[in-house]
Amino acid sequence: MKIALMDSGIGLLAATAAVRRLRPDADLVLSLDPDGMPWGPRTPQDLTARAVAVAEAAAAHRPEALIVGCNTATVHALPALRSLLEPGIPVIGTVPAIKPAAAGGGPVAIWATPATTGSPYQRNLIKDFAGDVTVTEVPCWGLAEAVEHADEAAIDATVTAAAALTPEEVTTVVLGCTHYELVASRIRAAVQRPGRPPLVLHGSAGAVAAQALRRIGARPAPEAAALGTVTILLSGRPGGLPAPALAYAEGRLLETAVSPAP
Repeated sequence: MKIALMDSGIGLLAATAAVRRLRPDADLVLSLDPDGMPWGPRTPQDLTARAVAVAEAAAAHRPEALIVGCNTATVHALPALRSLLEPGIPVIGTVPAIKPAAAGGGPVAIWATPATTGSPYQRNLIKDFAGDVTVTEVPCWGLAEAVEHADEAAIDATVTAAAALTPEEVTTVVLGCTHYELVASRIRAAVQRPGRPPLVLHGSAGAVAAQALRRIGARPAPEAAALGTVTILLSGRPGGLPAPALAYAEGRLLETAVSPAP
């Protein structure tokens, strides 16, 4: 079994680690775009072109499925990627976990990049899945970039700033950018209010990994031997895990499995 994941940077680590835990025997191909990152400020057309190039590099390794480990790329490039690769290679996008978060009753805060916060895309998800729940959209200025570079001081500052914008009565936080899942414990600590029930966090990595297995007709087998390799592509070139990835448990989980790309 071979599953590919793509993103501009290390935001794909959360989904990658989730796949690795479900199927430690699966070979993984991680296709990143250090030459073009970050994708967020790009126009939809430019972002789609970058995403297609990264997807084509991954597809050359003949995976059984491709996970788009980036919310922004899913919004803008998913139709193009599916048109390019399906039905031969199923393409699984990453959508903020607003529906399961709203099912808990709220109030809910959605932490997302400034570009996503207030966007028609996110507003439609709120309308469709959280119409009866109080939802606060929280723009997290600079948090994805801080996580990408494992900048500890910047992560603390940006998490603190976003927590200050989060209403005290919030019971649930949706992590609306894949980078945020890498610092989930720090977000929890910043938002949890004394005397309040334990905060519930909703990321997308586990659901995306499970969906990828379903799309290829595979079952979870967490007990399988951890023999799967990890191949890294950097803007189409063979490479290794970016150094900041090793600052996170999800990156360290993959470190020993990385193999040279052919």
